[in-house]
Amino acid sequence: MANKQFIALAGNIGSGKTTIAKLLSRRFGYELFDEPVIDNRFLALYYGDMRRWSFTLQLEFLIKRVNHHELIDTVPKSCIQDRSLVEDPEIFAKYLHGLGHMSDDELQLYLEYFERLNRAIRQPDKVIYLQCPDVDVLRSRIQRRGRKEEAEINGDFLQGLNGYYSAFPSILKSKYSVPTMTFDVTHFDVHDGAQADAFVTLAEAFLSS
Repeated sequence: MANKQFIALAGNIGSGKTTIAKLLSRRFGYELFDEPVIDNRFLALYYGDMRRWSFTLQLEFLIKRVNHHELIDTVPKSCIQDRSLVEDPEIFAKYLHGLGHMSDDELQLYLEYFERLNRAIRQPDKVIYLQCPDVDVLRSRIQRRGRKEEAEINGDFLQGLNGYYSAFPSILKSKYSVPTMTFDVTHFDVHDGAQADAFVTLAEAFLSS
């Protein structure tokens, strides 16, 4: 992995992207770009009223992630991104529209913004998708990390996201030409040294291929 690489992690809420991104950043010496949730102006409002704030939140994430892509271009070392840009249009925006939280016009406008901003930015070289079919595991991890605004996320919402994620590796390959490694994290404990080492070995083989 001598040349600069741009890697993104993908996965449902609670799948462990942030922790695993930090692990890979430490092991491989990658520059880490965290998901922009801590300083997001609309996240708490969104969880309080999804119908009112879904479109606004998606635009906020779009701008912040595009900014990450632009910064990644300026960093000389390899980079790892906590959640990929294309998850927003391909999963979250379409799902929120399907739930009735975004109107047809809002979805179309959001996708127009995405297409315009996405034209000139570099896509990840590879994506590691963290799969977790068991929504009880996702909810347990969400509760354990204790973000106040996520406290009311229910299993049905996460299960719906999983439905969209099931096709995500195929979409990445066919639409964006991005190779993807799928790793099931249902029974994975990143804090167990042996399990972490085994995962890092798999990831290194994928990233070096």
